[in-house]
Amino acid sequence: MPWDLAVTAFATFFVLIDPAGNVPMFMAQTNGMTEAERRGTAFRGVIAATVILIAVAFAGAPVLEALGVSLAAFRIAGGLLLLIIALDMVLVRQSGARSATADETEEASHKDDVAIVPLAVPLIAGPGAFASIILLMGQAGGAPSGVAAVLGALLAVLVILLVALLLASQIMRVMGVTGVNVVGRVFGIVLAAIAL
Repeated sequence: MPWDLAVTAFATFFVLIDPAGNVPMFMAQTNGMTEAERRGTAFRGVIAATVILIAVAFAGAPVLEALGVSLAAFRIAGGLLLLIIALDMVLVRQSGARSATADETEEASHKDDVAIVPLAVPLIAGPGAFASIILLMGQAGGAPSGVAAVLGALLAVLVILLVALLLASQIMRVMGVTGVNVVGRVFGIVLAAIAL
C-alpha cells in the first residue's frame, strides 16, 4: 500500500508541478536577474511552496470538513480540475489553472522578488497541487507510512524542481521552448489518465 501510494503520489506531483514546464516560466519571471539572484529566487520559491503544500496536506481535509465538503465530492471536483489542467498541458494553453493570472504577472512585474507570487503560488503550489495533496493524504488515511509516502513523494519532486530551476539556463539552451512543450504534452496525457 505505501509503495503504491508513493508511486501514484510521485507521478501525480511530478506531472502537476512539471519541473521542465516551469523552467520557461521561471526564466520569463526572472528575466534581467543575475544567475545568483535567479538561484536565490529558486530557493525561496521552492521553500515557500514546500511550506504551503505541507500546510495544505495537514489542514486541507479539516478545512473541507468544517466547510461541509465531503472527501468524495472533493475527489470529483479535484479530478475535474486535474482534467482541465491536463487539457491545458496537451493543448499548450494557459487557462489560469496552472499559470499566473494577468493581475499576478502585472503585480510581479512591479516587485523585485517573484519568489512567492507567482513562482511559489500559483506556478508550483497551484490549485491542482492543492487538490492532489488533499486527495492523496485522504488515501493515506492517517497511517504514518501512507503520510510518509505522500510527503516523501512531494519532497522528491520539489527537489527535482529545484535542480531544474537552478539549471534553467542550460535546460532552455538544450531543450528550447518546443522541447519543453513536447514534454508538457506528454505529461498532460499522463495527468489526464491520473485524473480519470
